[in-house]
Amino acid sequence: MSKIMLLIMLLMVQGMVSAEINITRSLYSFELDHGEETVEIKREQNPDAVITGPFAKISRPCPPLCVQPFQAVAGVETIGIRELVDFMQTELAVGEGLLIDARTPDWHAKGTIPGSINLPYTVMNRNAGATEIDIAETFELLGVVEDDDGWSFAEAAQLVLWCNGNWCGQSPAAIRGLLAEGYPTDKIQYFRGGMEDWVQYGMTVVTP
Repeated sequence: MSKIMLLIMLLMVQGMVSAEINITRSLYSFELDHGEETVEIKREQNPDAVITGPFAKISRPCPPLCVQPFQAVAGVETIGIRELVDFMQTELAVGEGLLIDARTPDWHAKGTIPGSINLPYTVMNRNAGATEIDIAETFELLGVVEDDDGWSFAEAAQLVLWCNGNWCGQSPAAIRGLLAEGYPTDKIQYFRGGMEDWVQYGMTVVTP
């Protein structure tokens, strides 16, 4: 064992170095409402933990599960976990934004990111089967209203959409569908890493 490791262990025993695994240097955890409960979001604290389940796979058939472009659509910002956490603590926490799990309900039921609502891409993209009623009901949830000139996006929520990860096309399809209906590009962000990255970082997962 190296001298540095021995020193770190000694400092931990003396309480001078924290054994906690933080999200960022200054953030260990935070709380967020998910449905009717409050969830503490933090990372897995066991440094020996490994990924299990569907997100441990490293090979998927392409098509249809092909690597997605870094940018889902021109003009839509792609973000990582750090930016997602910032969004969860700000816009989402104060009710000015929505975190959207754009996967089909069967995937959502296996576990989701706290604070997310499940709006499958199939209700946001006409090419995926969304109807006029689907679009209207979705827009109502997103704060979009209809006036004499059509849809008004003045009070539309800031959105972050995500799905299963870098190989998943569900949230990009949802984004394309929303933009086709006129949703403002600057009110949409794409968390490309999705559930795959969330699980890889050992972040809290909730089961609906």
